[in-house]
Amino acid sequence: MSAQKNKISILFLCTGNSCRSQMAEGWARHLHSEIFEPYSAGIEKHGLNPYAVRVMAESGVDISGQQSKLVGDLPVVSFHYVVTLCGHAHETCPYFPGKIIHQGFPDPPQLAKNAVSEEETLQAYRTVRDQIRQFIESLPKSLPLQEGHR
Repeated sequence: MSAQKNKISILFLCTGNSCRSQMAEGWARHLHSEIFEPYSAGIEKHGLNPYAVRVMAESGVDISGQQSKLVGDLPVVSFHYVVTLCGHAHETCPYFPGKIIHQGFPDPPQLAKNAVSEEETLQAYRTVRDQIRQFIESLPKSLPLQEGHR
């Protein structure tokens, strides 16, 4: 419990909490579990996207146990950072006392909407997965400093 208190709490927020925020939460746990206590939520709840689960598994990250959630479904946590991952979430983000950062990523289902094969669909999801990984790898160095955290 005390180790968790020393971690930086970070919420990844997007529209439906089905792809981007789920991937970000998974990458944060996988790459920085000693630093972050990551959460994800959506402005709406669209359900966990099976393609997101599949492409994350290809990279060795299991997000299959995560669930699509609304902000109100989260435990009471004082987030150090809230990272909005799409324009809609950024524009409609509820008030949080922590720092709000916007880092937008394309919506995988939108990228894949004209795909003519499952492989093309998966490639759209892989592209966003890899962009999110690069962003998460840059954390926590790229986050504005919070008092009490380096």
